[in-house]
Amino acid sequence: MKIATILDQIDLGSMALPEFQRGYVWNRDQVRSLMQSLYRRYPIGSLLVWVTRAEGAASRGNQAPAPGVVKLLLDGQQRITTLYGIIRGRPPRFFDGNAQAFTGLYFHLEDETFEFYMPSKMKGNPLWINVTELMQTGVGRFIGRLFSQPELTPRMDTYIQRLTAIEGIKDVDLHVEEVTGEDKTIDVVVDIFNRVNSGGTKLSQGDLALAKICAGWPEARQAMKEVLAGWERAGFHFNLDWLLRNITTILTGEAFFSALKDVDAQQFQKGLALARDACNYLLNMISGRLGLDHDRVLGGRYAFPVMTRYLVLKGGKLEDARERDRLLYWYVHSFLWGRFAGSTETVLNQDLKVLEPVDGALDRLIEQLRLSRGSLEIRPEDFAGWSLGARFYPMLYLLTRVCGALDWGSGVPLSANLLGRLNAMQVHHIFPKAILYEHGYQKAEVNAIANLCFLTQGANLAISDSRPEVYLGEVEKRFPGALASQWVPLDRELWRVENYREFLAERRRLLAAAANRFVEELLNGSLEAPAVVSYSTALEAAPASVAAEDDEVRALLEWLQANKLPKPELDYEICGPAGEVLTVVDLAWPAGVQEGYSQPVALVLQGDRDQINLLNQAGYRFFGSVNELRAYLETLLDGREELQAV
Repeated sequence: MKIATILDQIDLGSMALPEFQRGYVWNRDQVRSLMQSLYRRYPIGSLLVWVTRAEGAASRGNQAPAPGVVKLLLDGQQRITTLYGIIRGRPPRFFDGNAQAFTGLYFHLEDETFEFYMPSKMKGNPLWINVTELMQTGVGRFIGRLFSQPELTPRMDTYIQRLTAIEGIKDVDLHVEEVTGEDKTIDVVVDIFNRVNSGGTKLSQGDLALAKICAGWPEARQAMKEVLAGWERAGFHFNLDWLLRNITTILTGEAFFSALKDVDAQQFQKGLALARDACNYLLNMISGRLGLDHDRVLGGRYAFPVMTRYLVLKGGKLEDARERDRLLYWYVHSFLWGRFAGSTETVLNQDLKVLEPVDGALDRLIEQLRLSRGSLEIRPEDFAGWSLGARFYPMLYLLTRVCGALDWGSGVPLSANLLGRLNAMQVHHIFPKAILYEHGYQKAEVNAIANLCFLTQGANLAISDSRPEVYLGEVEKRFPGALASQWVPLDRELWRVENYREFLAERRRLLAAAANRFVEELLNGSLEAPAVVSYSTALEAAPASVAAEDDEVRALLEWLQANKLPKPELDYEICGPAGEVLTVVDLAWPAGVQEGYSQPVALVLQGDRDQINLLNQAGYRFFGSVNELRAYLETLLDGREELQAV
């Protein structure tokens, strides 16, 4: 089938992209390579389409399929999307990706090379041809331009041949392999897809489950994205698989996506509404009672499917503060000990099974956690982790919010609603990093959890890099009790840099004691349990930000957003096969920057040899500075980096 005919069928709606397909992930280098191959008339591979009934066919985009049958493109999405964008001058209706990858492609008539537009190189040069303009207007206009340049006349025949060869790409025939027959269910088709696409990204169980739902409710994916977008605006970042897991457990009591096989579209719509409401209730509860009010401190997100199932079994709300606190006791311990860091589905199913009958379910959940852990007592050494990715970092933030910790610049409780740019809570290193590095301490010690506390931005700026033996004394003089409220040892000898390790040990002891007191209150009841506020109020009252990254990392994040590159995981835990934490990196794309098509990427500032060895073993491409990482990311934007194609 000619490329022009394929594009016409896309416009007519008789060919479309199925909902379980990935978005557009090619970069500019891959686009250039495809066009170079077609210009040379090299083979670029066949297409695979699934011919199915148009009624109920789950295709991407806002265009209704043509009547009768529709051809859903299984293999060849990246190639056809690229050709459509270049030839039509716009992305196809089903497009989901970055159109800059194929926008502004030019061809040099003398060198026979394809490059993307650069004004300094191409402006005013008649030998550089806009490929999209040529495809849309034809050869004639360009021949006229060339004849207006007398110096090009000797090469005119050659240039016309090359222009014609580019326009002729539309008439290149591509072999289209069709999968047809009533026996070709989605199960079979996805299996075929995974076999022919062995070099690319496999469909996951979640993809398959959602594809089944989309067959009966094509708007399912978009409806789920709208729910996720609401949480995104509130500062909580979840993905489709996570939301789908909650829907699955609510509707079936099972964690495995295969349990959705008998769920119809109407049931799924109800399940999505229940999951949305239950997660809102839980986020409200966790924000209001535990103070975990934004994404960076929301530990244990895979405990949510258990809690949403429990909540729905209870009719959508808990009976009283006592029940709420016992559920939160289980939740806190689940993320402190990494209950869902390993075989998530298996562990989820173990917990889901004890929820019925619902009477006594919390006792059984807590007992199951205790049996798996052995002891739920928090010890000083549990606070020995480092960086904002450590599991006990949310506990530090939690204690700050709920235990009356005072700001060191104003003496105001940090649990209060802090308004204004200078009042947003920030992470503060009690012993400044610069001083510790100057005295030879390593990264893990410098960024130890026990060296962190939270202050308002104004207090943080005022302290800056002051020596702790100086500024801590001034804080205690101005606001008696403020240091103790943040579990800082009051022995002044421990404020000296040469006694830093002894300071850490004593503060860990104080933090562990405070943490044990709080979780025991959750389990056994508290005289002063804060009331649960509404979901929207909890989020509006949350601190505007927690400035945890260094200035250069913050600048990198802003640059990523401006260039529409995917957001990385910050302070990311890299875990072993049993869920144990191997190391923590400053930021990471664990599935690759070009998800599923490039190796995992990490930023490791001031990493040591052991950390580097672990990253090598885990298959990460890592960078030791923000500048090195940014240079690599710029190669992706420019298309100079070789990445695996579909």
